[in-house]
Amino acid sequence: MRTEGNLNGEDSAWPGLLREFLVYLRAERGLSERTVDAYRRDMARLVDFALREGVRSPGEMGREQITAFLEEMAKTGLSPRSLARLTASLRAFQRFLVQDGGGEALPLGDLPYPRHARKLPAVLSLEEVEALLEQPMPGDALGLRDRALLETLYGTGVRISELVYLDLEDLDLEEGEMRVMGKGSRERVVPVGGRAAEALATYLAHGRPRLSRSPSQRALFLNSRGGRITRQGVWGVVRKYAERVGLKDRMTPHTLRHSYATHLLENGVDLRYIQELLGHASVSTTQIYTHVSRKHLKEVYLRSHPHAAGFPGLPEGSGPRHPHEDGPDY
Repeated sequence: MRTEGNLNGEDSAWPGLLREFLVYLRAERGLSERTVDAYRRDMARLVDFALREGVRSPGEMGREQITAFLEEMAKTGLSPRSLARLTASLRAFQRFLVQDGGGEALPLGDLPYPRHARKLPAVLSLEEVEALLEQPMPGDALGLRDRALLETLYGTGVRISELVYLDLEDLDLEEGEMRVMGKGSRERVVPVGGRAAEALATYLAHGRPRLSRSPSQRALFLNSRGGRITRQGVWGVVRKYAERVGLKDRMTPHTLRHSYATHLLENGVDLRYIQELLGHASVSTTQIYTHVSRKHLKEVYLRSHPHAAGFPGLPEGSGPRHPHEDGPDY
C-alpha cells in the first residue's frame, strides 16, 4: 500500500501518531504550514516503507530497518540536503514519541546526520545594492512603494515572508523601529535606518493613500488593487529591478537579507547582534556569513596587521606602517 500523500495504514498505529505529530509541530513548535508539510512528506516516506515491511508501529521498527529505509531513500535520488532533512524529521518524530507519543520510540541511537554541502548565500556589493535601490521611479504610487519596499528589505534584513505581513501598527518611524513576527512566531524589534525610514515616510504620505481602497486595510505594503502584497508580488518587484541592473541571475528572494547581514559583519558588528537582527534561533545559522565575508576579513588583516608585509597578494607598499618606523616613542 502506498501512503505518500495521505499517511494511511489500516490496522496500524501510524496514522494516529502522525496526525498527533503534525498537530504537535504546529501547536507546540509553532512551525509554518510549509515546514509542517515538509515533515509530512518525510514521514509519509517512512510510513510507506514501514507498511511494506509489515511494521505496524514505531516500536516494532528495528535499527536495521531504519538503516535500510535511509539507504532506500538515497537510492531514489534524494539530494544530500533532502536526506539531511529527512534524518532531522526522524529525530523530531523521535522526540515527539518520547514526550507525547505514549513511550514508543524509533531505534535511532547515534544515527549520524548525513552531511551536505551548504551553499553560500548570494551577496551583492554595496555598489550593486545602491544601483538596485535607485531603480524605482518616485513619480507614481507603485514607484514610491517599490522604493520603500527595497529600502526596507536591505535596511532591516527582514525576510520577504515577514515583510508581507507587516501592518501599519508594526512601524514606529519616530523611534526608528519595526516590530517583526518571524519564524516560529518569534517576535523581534529591528531598527529602521535613515534611508529606509525616509522612503517609508514618503510612501506612507504620498504612495499608500493612492493605492488604498479601504480604511480597514492595515497592511503596510499594498498591491495595485489595494490589498496586501503577496510574497510572489514582492519577489516580482525585486526581480524586475534586478533585471534592469543586470543582477537577475544572482538575485534570490533572500539576497538583500544576505547582503544586509554580510555588510554588517564586514563593518565590525558582532555576530550575536546580527543573529538577533535576523531573528535566527541559533547563532550557528548566522555563522554562514563568516564564510561569505572571509575575503573582506583577509583584506582587513592585510591592511592592518603589523606583520602582514610580504603576505601573498599584498600589494607593495600597502601594508600598515610599523609602529616603530619613526623610531621608538617610549
